[in-house]
Amino acid sequence: MFKNYSEVKHYIEENEIKILDFKITDMFGRWHHLSIPASRFDETLLKNGIGFDGSSYGFLTVEKSDMVFIPDITSAFVAPFQVVPTLTMIGDIYALHKGRVRFEDDPRYVVEKAKKLLIDSGIADTALLGPEFEFYILDEVSVTSEVNHMEVKIDSTQGVWNSSSKADNKGLSIRDHNGYHLDKPFDINSDFRDLVTLCLEENGIPVKYHHGENGGPGQVEIEVSHGDIVDMADRSLKLKSILRAYAHHYGKTVTFMPKPFSGECGSGLHVHIHLFKEGQPLFYDVNGYSGLSQTALYAIGGLLKHAPAIMPFTNPSTNSYKRLIPGFEAPVSICFGTSNRSAVIRIPGYATEPSEKRFEIRSPDATCNPYFAYSAILMAVIDGIENKIDPTAEGYGPYDINLYTLDPEQTLVKGLPTDLLEAAEALENDHEFLLKSGVFTENIIKNQIKKIKADHMKVAQLPHPEEFKMYYNL
Repeated sequence: MFKNYSEVKHYIEENEIKILDFKITDMFGRWHHLSIPASRFDETLLKNGIGFDGSSYGFLTVEKSDMVFIPDITSAFVAPFQVVPTLTMIGDIYALHKGRVRFEDDPRYVVEKAKKLLIDSGIADTALLGPEFEFYILDEVSVTSEVNHMEVKIDSTQGVWNSSSKADNKGLSIRDHNGYHLDKPFDINSDFRDLVTLCLEENGIPVKYHHGENGGPGQVEIEVSHGDIVDMADRSLKLKSILRAYAHHYGKTVTFMPKPFSGECGSGLHVHIHLFKEGQPLFYDVNGYSGLSQTALYAIGGLLKHAPAIMPFTNPSTNSYKRLIPGFEAPVSICFGTSNRSAVIRIPGYATEPSEKRFEIRSPDATCNPYFAYSAILMAVIDGIENKIDPTAEGYGPYDINLYTLDPEQTLVKGLPTDLLEAAEALENDHEFLLKSGVFTENIIKNQIKKIKADHMKVAQLPHPEEFKMYYNL
């Protein structure tokens, strides 16, 4: 948003900003924040930063936990519904135990290192990403998990369970996964999305479009215009923050959980990818399969080869794997194809212009830390291109058929991991490509594996209400 301190200072004075709010990203993609009076913001702060306790973020141990974050003025935006006029910025994290240097595990620094590696490799100078954010807009959620009482109650006025409600019922329930692109009045969240879209646009996040999704009780999608990988990681957390602010303001709640409802469509984070060098698209070849260049096919080969290994970063929750099942337009097979939504990699059939030629990876979801997820995706792409991993020679396709309908003996295509333990094992056995040039560190890999294994065990060891229905009287 700003290029230098003078621009920031002018904006603060011109708009009577009273508070500066700084966001810091933890290892799991959640924002924390610290605020100061605008009168305290000066060039010294931009040079020296603000100290904080890195152990509370999981970055360092308590005996050497002092860290500093320095606000990045280019990341500034105006969060909605602030009682006091506020300007928000994202902070870059610096470690002090080895002198004042960028903290190598700072998620934001990881994606910057991945971008630098792409440029230094000579492959490309620009990686454009275009995520599609699927999520549910709901009216209420309550959760109880006690030793003698386990309950989750989610409510949406459009849920089929409310179709016979006598309270202000307008007959707008959506059945049988038929919410996709439905017009008003059935699209009851359209006005909400309009307001969010305008706020996103005002904050430098161009929106390609928004619409209702297949999931009946309030599932929607916002797809943002494609942008630089570093900016897109920032924009992803800005979008989630702005969405939650609007939901809170209007008495709603939003969830990016991949599978909040059994039997309804899950929410993914499909990520479109294309590379450019000196302004020229690298993924287009009029004579290639589906108009793709050999470089693009090598990129696909790298992504598919490493698809299981990057899932601890792209799909880091136990709930992620409840979405990745056949029949709900979620991928389960490690392969690629044109217009094929049952494959991990889909090549959009409608993207025919050279500058638009791309592919999307359909497995990720928005429980991820976008800095780590986008970096892992790019590292797999770089590895595929540098090592000329041919996806067809490796047996990844192309498959232009509905993979859900095939019996296992009809195909040799491997499936994605089915839970966090399988994903953790894949990362343990395949992570050298992530460590190249210090983009990811052994510490990040180790901590991510430790975290997802612990999450898996925590959920796996809990008795489930369905188990009582199945086994209580045996």
